[in-house]
Amino acid sequence: MSTTAPAPSPFTGYLGGIRVLEIGNELGEYCGKVLAGLGADVVRVEPPNGEATRSYGPFHRDVPDPNGSLYFWHYNLGKRSVTCDLDTPAGQADLRTLAGTADVVIDSRPRGYLDARGVGYEDLAGINSGLIWARITPFGDTGPWADFQASDLVHLALGGMMMNCGYDPDPNGFYDTPPVAPQMWQAYHIAGEMTVMGILAALSYRLTTGGTGQFLSTAVHEAVSKNTENDLPNWIYQRQTHLRLTCRHSMPAASGPALSATKDGRYLLPYRTYLKSALSPWDGTVALLKDFQFQGDLEDDKYNDEDYRFSAEAIEHIQVQTDKLVSRLLFDRDLWRLAQAKNLPWAPVRRPEENIDDDHWKARDAFAEVRHPELNDSFVYTGAKWLAQQVPWQHGPRAPLVGEHTEEVRGEWTAGAVKHDRVHVRESSKRPPLTSARGKPFALSDVRVIDLSWMLASAGAGRFLSALGAEVIKVEHESRWDGMRWSRGIAPEGGRAVRDAATGPLEAPKTRTPNQSGVFMEINAGKLAATMNLKNPRSRELLEELIRDADLVVEGFSPGTMKRMGLSYERLKEINPAIIYVQQSGFGEVGTYGRARAYGPTAQAISGVSEMSGLPEPFPPAGIGYSYLDWFGAYNMANAMLAALYRRNVTGLGCHIDASQGETGLYLTGTAILDYTANGRRWQRYGNRSPYKPAAPHGAYRTAGSDRWIALACFTDAHWATLLDVLERPGWAADERFATLELRLAHQDELDTLVTLATAEWDGYALMNALQQRGFPAGVCQNAQDRYETDPQLKALDWLVELDQTDIGRWPVRELPTRMSATPPYIGGRHDRSGPSYGQDNDYVYKEVLKLDEDTIDSLRKDGAL
Repeated sequence: MSTTAPAPSPFTGYLGGIRVLEIGNELGEYCGKVLAGLGADVVRVEPPNGEATRSYGPFHRDVPDPNGSLYFWHYNLGKRSVTCDLDTPAGQADLRTLAGTADVVIDSRPRGYLDARGVGYEDLAGINSGLIWARITPFGDTGPWADFQASDLVHLALGGMMMNCGYDPDPNGFYDTPPVAPQMWQAYHIAGEMTVMGILAALSYRLTTGGTGQFLSTAVHEAVSKNTENDLPNWIYQRQTHLRLTCRHSMPAASGPALSATKDGRYLLPYRTYLKSALSPWDGTVALLKDFQFQGDLEDDKYNDEDYRFSAEAIEHIQVQTDKLVSRLLFDRDLWRLAQAKNLPWAPVRRPEENIDDDHWKARDAFAEVRHPELNDSFVYTGAKWLAQQVPWQHGPRAPLVGEHTEEVRGEWTAGAVKHDRVHVRESSKRPPLTSARGKPFALSDVRVIDLSWMLASAGAGRFLSALGAEVIKVEHESRWDGMRWSRGIAPEGGRAVRDAATGPLEAPKTRTPNQSGVFMEINAGKLAATMNLKNPRSRELLEELIRDADLVVEGFSPGTMKRMGLSYERLKEINPAIIYVQQSGFGEVGTYGRARAYGPTAQAISGVSEMSGLPEPFPPAGIGYSYLDWFGAYNMANAMLAALYRRNVTGLGCHIDASQGETGLYLTGTAILDYTANGRRWQRYGNRSPYKPAAPHGAYRTAGSDRWIALACFTDAHWATLLDVLERPGWAADERFATLELRLAHQDELDTLVTLATAEWDGYALMNALQQRGFPAGVCQNAQDRYETDPQLKALDWLVELDQTDIGRWPVRELPTRMSATPPYIGGRHDRSGPSYGQDNDYVYKEVLKLDEDTIDSLRKDGAL
């Protein structure tokens, strides 16, 4: 490790001096927005009249204007705009000039669009060999669905997200409401976040190699298909299907209600996990009920019998008492705060804008006021994705007017690229990069991560860095199991052969070990595992030795835990001056919430994400049917790690990042905050409709079969004509109610009824293919079985990788969705395997990394340190 003090640097943010050209539509705008927040100079290359996304609503004061789109404001905050007519030789020459000093290109134009104009990847990489080209497409540029048309709704349907989201079936098991798409462009959020991950890794690799560029490709369909939580492993391992359940996890079996309604018709999420574990909320819930004299008979002796306490009868009873209490109080009474004081992970189901004035989020820089000088006004936007005192998030300036910076950028970018030298070098980086099982080098061969995470939200981050080649050492101990070791997706007795021969659902083995969970193994694929009892002083000394030669320390403990262990950031810097310390919790360490407990659903409820999925009122929020913010928390944490790593590699400076699932959720609420601060309009759910990129019909419609649905997105008159022809309903063309898009939007209820009657006659895949062959955006609402067994595009993309695991054998694991030409990710990591069994790598960590002899290791074991 270098001990040279870093030289003063003009480097700002995480990506100071990095130049990004963004060419395309909504597929790439979130990706560019995140890079701008990280400090990159992101320039939108727009047609002379502006990008099409400037026509998306809502609009400032509801006046359509290319410079007044709140959609464009939100997704293009901090960027600059250059107009360039790529259909002309002059425009093509301008783009070549800009690309000559660019670091990154984000390309979301249709396949062949830029190539046909002589400004595709091959053309521009010939000018600039260090160029990192990040292509984002609906389905990929190859495969049977490569030419399919899509939209946010269609992607959420085909990717499986919708079949996890919606309302409970009726008492007979019939779904009388459709699957529901979480609102606000979530498909592009997912794909954008994963593309940022690839870009950051490619930038770090370019530093180590002196300028190697590469081509990256992300298919939105693949990224979304890999985002759902337990439905896929439940099908892969146990052949179990999931039910959609209101505002709670989809599951193979029904569970009790998640929401409790307040006196004024709002909702709380009294997170209910009545399981036999130390995390059971039973005692805390009874204590809370007792404060209001609502405990009823819950203190009777019969509840001391654990078997009875966790019976269906007892659980239903305590839920009923809880619901009675909530129904007697107003939403603003903040009962959830009293519950949190009793260590219960409760949350209010807030609308997004209700977070703006929360002192906790103010303390965390989660919102920012941005000046619009041309309007002589300022508006509140969503702010930082995480809190880092050493590296502030970039807030603004406001989104550019059409072509506002054309001459400015031309003058700056023709002056040459900004160059930064690598300062901080670990000894291992002097060796050639490691080669992955794909036969090419890893991007992060020289990186070591000490992983103190648990559960998906934090543990998931390490899997991404491991797939990029980092050595990730998971430190754990049986005194505090990672709950995912005991979660769903359990390998059956008899292993893969039994599963492949099964024709119905399989039960989990009666005898369980911590090494049977397929979910855990996938989330921790490629990692090493070392046991270390951090309650023991000798173990803490070992941990400090590991940190001494590491690049990153990441953890998912409750806020303040590391400080209480004597491992504050100040102490970590004493051990390793350039260390990067990334922590993630439900609400973050800094702020007014203290040690408030949270899981993914808790953070989703409080941030507004749960409220943003569901049919319009009076329906309750449907929420997202899995821990969406667990996956997104892992994405967010991984990108924080990679951004900080790049900055460290340039400046030699480490940092401390305090991330939270709550802020991750706030960042995903799209234009809801701006619509409130610019137009004074509170959030209201719109189900599966499309008010901001107008389309009608637009929704999920029933097809033949049990609980089978198809998503249709009819944006244009040409789409409408195609739909009438394929459905064989020519008479609709003469109906004055549907003569124009504006009229169809005004009569959506009647239109939806007619479309449902027509689609119900079709097999969903037959209808999808008939429509897609004529360029109509349509997609079956696929479940886990569909994606795993029949989706031809995912199969063509090799979306799953077969990996060995010591205890459960060989099973498929989700690969990273972003392809990289020079340094392709490999989910098996440098050790080419799935997740580690408990303590599997103790010998390597203690003997080879820490250089301990056998006697010392035996002494540590006897002392209870390992």
